[in-house]
Amino acid sequence: MQNYGQHQYRQTEVSTADRGRLVVLLYEGAINFLKKARENIQEGNIEAKCNNINRAQDIIRELNNSLKMDAGGEIAGNLRSLYFFMERHLVMAKIESDGIKKMDEVISILSSLYEAWVEISKKPEVKNIIQADTSTYTGLSRGISAGINA
Repeated sequence: MQNYGQHQYRQTEVSTADRGRLVVLLYEGAINFLKKARENIQEGNIEAKCNNINRAQDIIRELNNSLKMDAGGEIAGNLRSLYFFMERHLVMAKIESDGIKKMDEVISILSSLYEAWVEISKKPEVKNIIQADTSTYTGLSRGISAGINA
């Protein structure tokens, strides 16, 4: 029952969040899935490890797909490179017997991006820009909903 309540709370949070908050929630989700994958390794549950890594990869792909390369310039290009790097690292983490080092490197990158987005999304001038561009809102909220419905 508690799980249902948490699920409903998260659904409401996602459906009412602005785009900046959605990006923050995606980063949180990817980090949490990778932390669960680390726990799965320690438990010896390889199938759950791979499932949680797959879910983090899905979120990273969603973030990558939401980039506006024409408007984002160098920043969007750098983010795309980071997302591709993290994707490759997570593929290797699934192949390796434990993959903890690779996951920790990805968690570190995601955590830095998460902290940056938290700070950026607090600025009023940025909030106006983020809220004005709703073209990726649907995709981002779909990506988060998929992450919380598991």
